[in-house]
Amino acid sequence: MKPKIIISTLDAERLETLMASLPERAFPGRDDLDAELARADVVDSKEIPPTVVTMNSTVRFKIKSSSEEFHLRLVYPQDVDVSGGTISILSPVGSALLGLSVGDEIEWPKPGGGMLEVRIEDVTYQPERAGEYGR
Repeated sequence: MKPKIIISTLDAERLETLMASLPERAFPGRDDLDAELARADVVDSKEIPPTVVTMNSTVRFKIKSSSEEFHLRLVYPQDVDVSGGTISILSPVGSALLGLSVGDEIEWPKPGGGMLEVRIEDVTYQPERAGEYGR
């Protein structure tokens, strides 16, 4: 059973616009991201709990199969920093992170087959928690 996910109305609107602008098969995992967005609880930005991963949040998470831990900011494709520190919402792990809360775990298909198991360890920065509702 997948954990409950929560996204803000602003993130939902921006992601719907992004998805509509992309060709049908623009990236692997598009159908999975569409399904996640469809099942999300969408709430006003001011109602987002402080432990939820939203767009532009910095999150510490672990890939369970490798025990690798990452500390990355979840961003839109145009905001990816090639020197590191960010992860695109269009990547399998990025799509998996959106809307999860600290302690949540989820399995996510990875390109080329197989599954990734991701666990949220901490949300070290969240725009909504910082009062930055338009970020």
